[in-house]
Amino acid sequence: MNKRGFFTLALGAALALASTGAALAADALASAKAAGVLKVGTETEFAPFDFIDAGAHVGLNVDLFDEIGKEIGVKIEWVTLPWDGVLPGLEAGKFDYVAGPATITKARSEHYRFSLPIAEATVALMKRKGDASIGKPEDIGGKTIGGGKSTAQLAQTKAFGEKQPGGVKVKEYVGFNEAYADLAAGRIAAVGNSLPNIAFVAKQKPDTFEVVLPTFGVKTYFGFIGRKEADYKSLDDAVDAALLKIKKDGRMAKLQEKWFGTTFDTPETPPEPNI
Repeated sequence: MNKRGFFTLALGAALALASTGAALAADALASAKAAGVLKVGTETEFAPFDFIDAGAHVGLNVDLFDEIGKEIGVKIEWVTLPWDGVLPGLEAGKFDYVAGPATITKARSEHYRFSLPIAEATVALMKRKGDASIGKPEDIGGKTIGGGKSTAQLAQTKAFGEKQPGGVKVKEYVGFNEAYADLAAGRIAAVGNSLPNIAFVAKQKPDTFEVVLPTFGVKTYFGFIGRKEADYKSLDDAVDAALLKIKKDGRMAKLQEKWFGTTFDTPETPPEPNI
């Protein structure tokens, strides 16, 4: 074979390999399966979804992604960072998916593809145990309330507070643990967060906190977050298929009961965002 013919064959083989590699790299599900690992980004200050207990990363998300990993055939590799860096990290390709979870909103849905809902995200308040000045949500008028930075619950808390006599002053926290610490110390009057989160924390510290009902704002749901690009569609579809199977066979309800002490009737198809 002459050198030119050899070069042509070699070039063709190289291009074929490059094309195959590009196809694998372009398809997020194929890449994850080839590596045997799905990288998932999250924060660890949002109990009972993700938090640190005795030095270990635990929560509903950990258990649920273990089940998702089994269905897809990959191991889960966690990448933890503050919440305000999670979505930028997803866009930068530091990981394949986001556990979070995040409230499904219209604005977020324009940029990301949400998974099927895993729990309700309705807003509730938590106050210090025995604080007689707050008997219902409307009593936060004129007070300082804590909320999570960049969360949908923060936006709803602000909107609700603005309608109350005297309005509210909202202090934003990157991590909810700091908000709860300030509440326990009396530096703020209440914390606005999702009902699942509030109920869990109050249950863990019944001598310190209590839930203020009823909830307020519109009914919303939590979902995991994927990218909307075509290269990620197969991965997004696989996560949804896994979640639907987990829901139908009862594993979802068992995990909700374990971490929330109750279950949530979540849609089996992507809901239209209410906010």
